[in-house]
Amino acid sequence: MKDIFIYVMIIAGSALMAYNIYRYVCFSRDVRKHGNWDRERKLFNIPICLLIMFFAGYLIVGFFGNPDLVMAGILFGGSIFVFVMLLLMRRTFDRIQENEQLEVKLSAAEEANKAKTFFLSNMSHDIRTPLNAIIGYTTLANHEEVTYDEKSEYIDKIEMASRQLLDIVNDVLDMSRIESGKFSLEPTCVNLESCMQEACDLVKVQLEAKAIELSVSCDVTNKWVMCDKVMLDRALMNLLCNAGKFTEENGSVSLQLTELAAGDETGSYEIRIKDTGIGMSPEFAERLFIPFERERTSTVSRIQGTGLGLAITKNIVDMMGGDITVRTEKGKGTEFTITVDFPLVEPEEETCFNEGDGISFEDMRALLVEDNMVNMEIAQMLLDQEGFLVETAENGKIALEMTAASEPGYYDVILMDIQMPVMDGYTATKAIRDLPDAGLAGIPIIAMTANAFQEDIKKAEEVGMNGHIAKPLDIPSMKATLQQVLLSGPKAH
Repeated sequence: MKDIFIYVMIIAGSALMAYNIYRYVCFSRDVRKHGNWDRERKLFNIPICLLIMFFAGYLIVGFFGNPDLVMAGILFGGSIFVFVMLLLMRRTFDRIQENEQLEVKLSAAEEANKAKTFFLSNMSHDIRTPLNAIIGYTTLANHEEVTYDEKSEYIDKIEMASRQLLDIVNDVLDMSRIESGKFSLEPTCVNLESCMQEACDLVKVQLEAKAIELSVSCDVTNKWVMCDKVMLDRALMNLLCNAGKFTEENGSVSLQLTELAAGDETGSYEIRIKDTGIGMSPEFAERLFIPFERERTSTVSRIQGTGLGLAITKNIVDMMGGDITVRTEKGKGTEFTITVDFPLVEPEEETCFNEGDGISFEDMRALLVEDNMVNMEIAQMLLDQEGFLVETAENGKIALEMTAASEPGYYDVILMDIQMPVMDGYTATKAIRDLPDAGLAGIPIIAMTANAFQEDIKKAEEVGMNGHIAKPLDIPSMKATLQQVLLSGPKAH
């Protein structure tokens, strides 16, 4: 019985030692993956050799020797000791890894906190600047002794500051969507030549005010491509507006589009935007595309901006699979170069919309659906000025009831807010489209909302809306959308 007990301990100790060898091999692999252990590589092999020697000793003693109870106890106890030590080493290593991960998370949290503080500091400055102008000029315009010309000048400056504030909000929202991964491209068939010309037309007035010469040239054979026109326009506008802001009076800005190469399906294009402005230092040029970065000089500090425009532009170009580079010299101007490949498509028949081709809004009846009284008052006055007869509803449910109770043709168009109590704009639109009377179900409905992202425009189209007008209201854009929708006729039911 005693001999059986001795051999049981030796066999159990041998099996445990074999398991210890396996555990140590796995442990040493994990440790080597965790860091650079080149100098200690040989040291890792020493314990394995010793454990194998112990294991061989157990087998020799057990099967070829004459072990007693003391020898068996020592061998079995040694196996348990090695097992416990390996277990403690494993636990210690896991704790070290956990601490390192916590340190990484703490460092990331500290960096995020610094970024948040930096962001709030920039936003506080950049938002307060146009707000100060709006509040200040509003106060001045309300003084009794102000002349008509002075009041008109103040209103113009209030409008300019309001647009600056809107640009800041748009930049912040776009940057937020980019960082959260919600920013995506929606390619359509685009005429690149027209796109370049339209971008220049939009900044023409701004540049002419400073007597800056603007030139555009296009050297392309394949001008029709698939790309996201809205995002391409945004990138071009950011670069052109920057060129205008940082170029002194009587300077020049140029935009050049060149087709570098073309295959059967893809064309390679280069877009150059060059100015004769103040230029940048080499140090700042390296940080140019980092969000909120602005060069700290007396000249730049006087120019309004968030430091987000170029970061957004870089992200847009990256999503298009292109590349953007900059060449600049202090006092001698800046040149941005975008190189990008676009899929080629067959030319589309181009249609031009002239103002003379439009229709008059005089005596047309519009149903304005808006829950905010200030927004309702502003929109109603703007529509009144265009000749509309305006009726109002405070939410989608009331709008649905008013539409269902009307005769076909009574309302020419419905301008529908989206976020409203009782019934939102999407639900109301679906309900109107489901009305049994085809004349009522087909009334043109336009979203008039602050939900102005691309996915919001797409959702408005999916629920049956004919168009989208973003708030704050831009009068020319609003008129163009109304013209387009009303000329297109009722929505098919």
